[in-house]
Amino acid sequence: MTEREAQSEVRIPLVERDMLSDAPPELATLYDALLAQRGVVPNMFKTLAHVPNIAIGFAALLKPLLSDGALPGWYKELVATRLSVLLKSSYAVTAHSLSAKQKGATEQQIAAARGDFESGPFTDQQKLGFRCAERLHRSAAEINDTFYTELKSLFDDRQIIELIATASAFELFPRFVDALRIPTTPAPQIQRQT
Repeated sequence: MTEREAQSEVRIPLVERDMLSDAPPELATLYDALLAQRGVVPNMFKTLAHVPNIAIGFAALLKPLLSDGALPGWYKELVATRLSVLLKSSYAVTAHSLSAKQKGATEQQIAAARGDFESGPFTDQQKLGFRCAERLHRSAAEINDTFYTELKSLFDDRQIIELIATASAFELFPRFVDALRIPTTPAPQIQRQT
């Protein structure tokens, strides 16, 4: 087996919906909710299903974290996309780019978050948020008093909490999926009206 083949090998089998007969009912409910919201159950959750309490806990964290709040959900998805790029996680880049689009981000915004956000179609506040996420990625110490003062000039306390929480969480999730070699979730099937 070549190194490339070994890297593409799934380390933990995915748990499909029809395999949940012995799982807690909350896990089946989670699968159904993800399918309804996204059109597909992400492979990360099909892996987490081996430990239902963690799957349910991760979903409980992600729902408010990536929903509209003090910051729009599409923007927080782009912050997650940006961090996924920095972590070189193709799974997470693909997943959060799709989620950002589903929540209203434009193709230009998605491309800029994946590349040069500074020249992308973002406000000064949004660009500063991406810079904050990049600083946090390198070290929490880079959110020094000078930079925090700059953040406070464009973000209120609730927005700062959501921004930092999102950036922090997406240091974890891309590492989790890549360490376990979870395959990229296929795009949802588009249902055509006949």
